[in-house]
Amino acid sequence: MKEMPAASANVATSAPLRSSFLVVAVGWLIPGAGHLLLGRRGRGAILFVTILITFAIGIMLHGPLFQPGGAGDVLSRLIQYGGFIGDLAVGLPYLLARWLGYFPPDVAGHNPDYGSKLIVAAGLLNILAMVDAYEINSRQKD
Repeated sequence: MKEMPAASANVATSAPLRSSFLVVAVGWLIPGAGHLLLGRRGRGAILFVTILITFAIGIMLHGPLFQPGGAGDVLSRLIQYGGFIGDLAVGLPYLLARWLGYFPPDVAGHNPDYGSKLIVAAGLLNILAMVDAYEINSRQKD
């Protein structure tokens, strides 16, 4: 057998498996789908179920969704924008909830507060899943 030179071996192993944009976009829209595109069915299924259950529990607790903007001091606006990005990061479940008319009022109480935090946690977990899929695709991680 003929051995490959070191330079061409690195090029062959560093080429991405699929389009990085496609992997990240599909992974955002459907949690865990980026891993499915990369052939990581187990990891993709675990992420899908975990993110969906976390989001669903947050919805069942009537957690309000964050709205960008609003009046108030800088810290309040920063919290609102950060929460909105966390909510939006869930992808299709968030868009479906909005489309189906999920707009609970922001009331004081333990359940809505925990629900809101769980919805944002689902989005943050999906961001981690997208980063993981990107790193697997770009062969920075196995």
